[in-house]
Amino acid sequence: MTNQTLEMQKNRPTKIKKMSSKRTEERWFYLFISPWIIGFLCFILGPIIASFFLSFTNWDLFTPAKWVGLENYQNLMQDKIFWKTVYNTFYFALISVPLTMILSLGMAYLLAHKMRGMSFFRTIFYLPALVPIVASSMIFKFILAPDTGVINRFLAFFGIDGPAWLLDPTWVKMSFIFLAIWGVGANMVLLLAAIQGVPEELYESADMDGASKFKKFIHITIPIISPVIFFNLIMGIIGSLQAFSQIYILTGGGPNNASNMMVPYLFSNAFEFYKMGYASSIAWVLFLIIIIFTVIVFKSSSMWVYYESEVKK
Repeated sequence: MTNQTLEMQKNRPTKIKKMSSKRTEERWFYLFISPWIIGFLCFILGPIIASFFLSFTNWDLFTPAKWVGLENYQNLMQDKIFWKTVYNTFYFALISVPLTMILSLGMAYLLAHKMRGMSFFRTIFYLPALVPIVASSMIFKFILAPDTGVINRFLAFFGIDGPAWLLDPTWVKMSFIFLAIWGVGANMVLLLAAIQGVPEELYESADMDGASKFKKFIHITIPIISPVIFFNLIMGIIGSLQAFSQIYILTGGGPNNASNMMVPYLFSNAFEFYKMGYASSIAWVLFLIIIIFTVIVFKSSSMWVYYESEVKK
């Protein structure tokens, strides 16, 4: 027997032990992630597949589903209320997302300065983000009340007759934009942490070159924190297109569908009119819209999002 053969026989038990240890680790891995896998299959993937099937059926929850093909989608294209909810959803998203992005960035930049008592102001501005959306909606119901609301009382001091915010079709969508701005603290905290992580050496080099605060903010701060801005933008778009709780609590989509958006309209069709197939078709149209916007933002990110490990040409 050669020396090489003897060496292989000596190393065989070690290899067997390593393989056995690896298999044990794999078993523990799958055991630990099994609750998530089961939850995903039962509560996410299962309903997704079911809703896709139901979007081609007519089902009222009580009688067997009837296959109707593309009829739900065809009716959707002719539904004036649906198109109004699409307009309202886009109106809300296209105004609230840029406003919250700009305000949260400005607040984060101001609160990043080291000044006495700054921690108090950081806490105050962040607190509204901790309030649940249901509680925030109830607070705004009193703030925006036509006669006794805080905003209209404030306007009355200047002789301005404030609108009936939640009852006026012209102003109701703006009311929800105010509510969205109310919760910018969550975005602000992420941006604040990112700004505080910008290397001081970059600012010092810019000072030596005579750069102003504005130029340092544009050419140093924003590029460095752009991944966080990108994250906030994606989450803001998805969240605004799926707005539901505040609308359901404050107006129910009224007056005259002026504040009705896609998710509340989906909910009404599903659980008020028992048109689950029609509601599922709305859900898949909304899903397609979210995917389109998300892909657009991801594609554009290569032009304005900078990572430390990435070298731009």
